[in-house]
Amino acid sequence: MSHSIDLAPAGEASDAPTAPRAIRHILVVDDSRLQRRILAASLKKWGFAITEADSGEAALEICRQTPPDLVLSDWMMPGMSGIEFCGRFRQMARENYGYFILLTSKSDKAEIASGLDAGADDFLTKPVNPGELRARIAAGERILQMERELTQKNQLVSSTLGELRALYDSLDNDLIEAKKLQQSLVSDRHRDYGTAEVSMLLRSSGHVGGDLVGTYAISDTRIGLYGIDVSGHGISSALMTARLAGYLSGAAPEQNVAMRRMPDGTFAPHPPGQTIAALNNLFLNEMETEHYFTLLLADVDLATGRVVMAQAGHPYPAVQRADGTVEAVGCGGLPVGLIPGAEFQEFEVQLAPGDRLMIHSDGVTECAAQDGTLLDDDGLGRILRDLRGVRAMACLESLIWKLAEFSGDDNFADDVSAILLEIKPIRPSG
Repeated sequence: MSHSIDLAPAGEASDAPTAPRAIRHILVVDDSRLQRRILAASLKKWGFAITEADSGEAALEICRQTPPDLVLSDWMMPGMSGIEFCGRFRQMARENYGYFILLTSKSDKAEIASGLDAGADDFLTKPVNPGELRARIAAGERILQMERELTQKNQLVSSTLGELRALYDSLDNDLIEAKKLQQSLVSDRHRDYGTAEVSMLLRSSGHVGGDLVGTYAISDTRIGLYGIDVSGHGISSALMTARLAGYLSGAAPEQNVAMRRMPDGTFAPHPPGQTIAALNNLFLNEMETEHYFTLLLADVDLATGRVVMAQAGHPYPAVQRADGTVEAVGCGGLPVGLIPGAEFQEFEVQLAPGDRLMIHSDGVTECAAQDGTLLDDDGLGRILRDLRGVRAMACLESLIWKLAEFSGDDNFADDVSAILLEIKPIRPSG
């Protein structure tokens, strides 16, 4: 059996407290009708909405239909005891925490401990003193108010996280598209020139990165190769690589700073060192950025195997001879975009049939093992010797596997890029 007492206006009694916020609805559970009326009278005077139940079973049904903010339950009741009701109450699904006070004449510490284990928050000794009851409810009010505020903050955090997740998903989709666009800058990963083959690798450590490799035609028998590594990572570095790709365009020689138009309308190359110096001046005078970049630019004569290169802070390229030996070549140099008027020295390599040249970023030689040891030029040499019989794109793919094996992880800390120029061996006739 149960019934409700309507919420009384808080101002009806002179000693009524400010209208509760966290505790509005109180469930009084006692098999004694008189005890319920005594408690309800005080609670009504203080401005609470009261529901009464004469048993634990009836109280559970009320809790299912209209969950109370606070429960005052007698411990000793026929059928379901107060402590059993408390245990069942705690098992019920609720949006907010419900405060539970057991009314008892027990004072044994073991009995009190069992009540706490069942989920009771507080105890009141019968007969209940109104002043003490009001103080215990006020304590419950403070706890529930903190719980409500915490719940609201958690909801705000969850809502904010949801918005951030949606924003992240949107950015992630944009970055995926940006990665596709950046990868499209290296549209032709393998090209066969008859006497030689060129293969290219570009793998960013994130969605997008600051590495770029490319090639452009100089004449029917000459090509330009370049490897670029812009400082930093991420979107700003990727945007810079896209702009630099335009300055070394293979599709529009009139826009390529490595080429000059001749009086007859054809194009001829600038020496690699002059091209890098022009890029350095262009970068410092026309671009407002904190970035700089390293560059290896090569002018390759496919007919003779002569390669003229200039190096601007980029790692030393590796030359592997037909017999498998590997050497790092180059003369160093400053990165592009640091010092006005910098000069960049040229050097050359003569490649014979069966030889190959690898231009790579520092993501290769600075790949770190788990103990911090870097691969360096010697380590790259060992890998190339292991891959002596592996050609073209298969060699570059195998390089990635070897780097992952060395580092113990295929999620590299830096972008990895490389160009592999291979002079085809002379096949015996007949």
